[in-house]
Amino acid sequence: MPDDKKTATANDNAAPAEKKAGGGPPRHDPKVIIALRRFAISITIFNILGYTVLGFEQPWTWPFVALFTAYATEIALEIVGARVEGRAPRFAGGGVKGMIEFLFPAHITALALNMLIYVNDRIWVMILGVFIAVSAKWVLRAPVRGKLRHYMNPSNFGIAMILILFPAWGSIAPPYHFTEHVNDFVSWLIVGIILVSGTMLNAMLTQRVWLIMGWLIFFVLQAVVRGVLFGTSIPAALAMATGVAFVLYTNYMVTDPGTTPSKPFPQFVFGAGVAIVYGFLMVAHIAYGLFFATAIVCLIRGMFLWSLHLMEKHKAQQTAKDEAAEKAKLEKEPALPVGETWQGREAKAA
Repeated sequence: MPDDKKTATANDNAAPAEKKAGGGPPRHDPKVIIALRRFAISITIFNILGYTVLGFEQPWTWPFVALFTAYATEIALEIVGARVEGRAPRFAGGGVKGMIEFLFPAHITALALNMLIYVNDRIWVMILGVFIAVSAKWVLRAPVRGKLRHYMNPSNFGIAMILILFPAWGSIAPPYHFTEHVNDFVSWLIVGIILVSGTMLNAMLTQRVWLIMGWLIFFVLQAVVRGVLFGTSIPAALAMATGVAFVLYTNYMVTDPGTTPSKPFPQFVFGAGVAIVYGFLMVAHIAYGLFFATAIVCLIRGMFLWSLHLMEKHKAQQTAKDEAAEKAKLEKEPALPVGETWQGREAKAA
């Protein structure tokens, strides 16, 4: 799930919020706070319905364990980060409201990861996944406009690590558990509600419509290419787009504004890149392609951001070195008499 609808300064184009009195620097733009609040509420309601009506497979106590793990990790790392950076924690000075808003990303990450992963009775695997997802925001970061920002989608990264580290125990939650105990009409109604609410959220608040367009257009293209070149059933390759899991992924995970570009064309390229990598993974018969494709593209973007930073840093250092050399050269040259130029002196010498 989008974890920063969800993490720091998700909308690059929005003006930064004013510093909170008595606390650390604001963590989110006001528009992002609204998106975080709405998504936190919606994913909470969806989990409640999932365990009471829809048929979620995980034990009902696990969301509470996941939330406790995410809250504790987020607060502890923020305290450590604030001390290292010489600032107040971002949740300080805002009272209960400030703490709640600070924990929105962790709340969404925990519920999303627990909802989408299935680890049988190995609860510690889920706990480790949540810990990795939240911690990665402090480790896997890249410089963006003078500040370090995380570039890996947190919940997606946590899920991917579970699938890689514990293939015998971890898997994706079965798609049917989103609609196991309801009839066909309600199943389609759930898809429609998620689709409409997600589209409105991405159009008005996160502004990631171009990313969704790139993802969907190239998702269709990769299915057609696989069908033509490798004999894959094109209808079967496209059928997964009708499921609840795909709609959730499209509207709430791949669009994470904290780990995706903000401008239209880069957004489109990012979404298209995820679809292309997904197609390659499917051709290679690698399962769980959606999550691995997202992680791979996020990693590529992080490396790209670091390469830009290093090139700009090298350019600035080279410019400073050239300016210093020019200044030293001028200081070593003797002063010319008034009215005389270096060209005139050279002409006389000749």
